[in-house]
Amino acid sequence: MNRTILVTLALLLTATATTFAANPLMGTWKLNEGKSKFAPGAAKNTLVTYAPAKGDMIKCTVDGVDKDGKPIHWTWLGRFDGKPYQLKGSPSFDTLTYKPVNDRTNNTTATKAGKVVMTGTITVAKDGKSRVVTLMGTDAKGKKFTDVTYYDKQR
Repeated sequence: MNRTILVTLALLLTATATTFAANPLMGTWKLNEGKSKFAPGAAKNTLVTYAPAKGDMIKCTVDGVDKDGKPIHWTWLGRFDGKPYQLKGSPSFDTLTYKPVNDRTNNTTATKAGKVVMTGTITVAKDGKSRVVTLMGTDAKGKKFTDVTYYDKQR
């Protein structure tokens, strides 16, 4: 009986690890500021990391600077399943949804107090070494914006 439980647990952990390893979004991504185009006053997420967390959850950690050059840091714990999950540390939004489109692309939606404030698409290049993030939304002053940011994979 104990042997069966251990084998089952080992298979589950292997399957989970394989799932995370197969997802090209996982890892650390550094902003390529020279290629990116930001809306005026936009925050810059300079380093974004996706890592396995407890169970089948994924933890996203974001570091960057706000429009005034002050450091920002926020975290998200959730799944790439099209459902909203809370995040901590962002003044701009309080939930984030990742919905897979295909193996390399996710659509994302951010809300603040239940209202959609941003939508976007994250696409990892076929070689897995870079990604492009296109975000569209409305800022705190009600002005529409579009950002197109490029990231290079670090690890």
